[in-house]
Amino acid sequence: MTAARDPERPALALFAAELRAARGHAGLSREDLAVKLNYSSSLVAMIETERRTPSRDFAARCDEVFDTPGTFSRLEERLRDLPYPASFRPFAVHEAEAASLRWYEHALVPGLLQTEAYARAVLSTRPNTAEDVVEELVAARLARQTVLDRKNPPLLWILIDEAVLHREAGNSEVMRGQLAHLAGMSHRPNITIQVVPYTAGPHSGLLGAFVIADLDDSPSVVYLETAAEGETLEDSATVARVALSFDSLRSKALPDGASRDLIMKVAEERWT
Repeated sequence: MTAARDPERPALALFAAELRAARGHAGLSREDLAVKLNYSSSLVAMIETERRTPSRDFAARCDEVFDTPGTFSRLEERLRDLPYPASFRPFAVHEAEAASLRWYEHALVPGLLQTEAYARAVLSTRPNTAEDVVEELVAARLARQTVLDRKNPPLLWILIDEAVLHREAGNSEVMRGQLAHLAGMSHRPNITIQVVPYTAGPHSGLLGAFVIADLDDSPSVVYLETAAEGETLEDSATVARVALSFDSLRSKALPDGASRDLIMKVAEERWT
């Protein structure tokens, strides 16, 4: 097995390649390996195809099954060193491969639509975070945005509370540039941005932000922002409840054209 010797390959690809190679060398099917690991064969398949991030327990069990002390555990550690919050890493794969993303934010501009200056202003508020680490986090966030420039980009449906337009990050120049960027991106045929106005009053979206990733070859996945850390959830009941919340919020939102007008109005009047 040589995949782990290539330091240029992404950590998730390394783990997946090592797992495929080890399974093939052992003559095991995915179903056989799933039984030995006490995990589902669908999870094994998703990890092998880089659609899920392995847990620490999964990696340790791989080392036991293949008698490779520390190999998979070290690769899993590399995944935990990626410049994403640990709670977001499992969802990052789904975001990158989604056919569509339904996203609601009540406090900040969604990460896929943040400018570099806005992202830096937001990420620099993280407690006890060195400047070089902040720059790594900014680079990682901007790298995620390449999904919008791929040949077949996902359909991106964004709902933001009006408060997002008024919450200062950085300074007036940063905010003006960020809102102009939002308005510009809303012209793309695959991107819809709608604002839930203050006139909608209290609503369920004030409880927290969320993203629904709709995938071509597997059920939808949800990422929930929480007070402690984010959660990636796949059970159908939770996905259905969150999808219902999205539809409810969408019914309260301004149409896309009126939303764009409001975004530019706030940029010109509030942040000039």
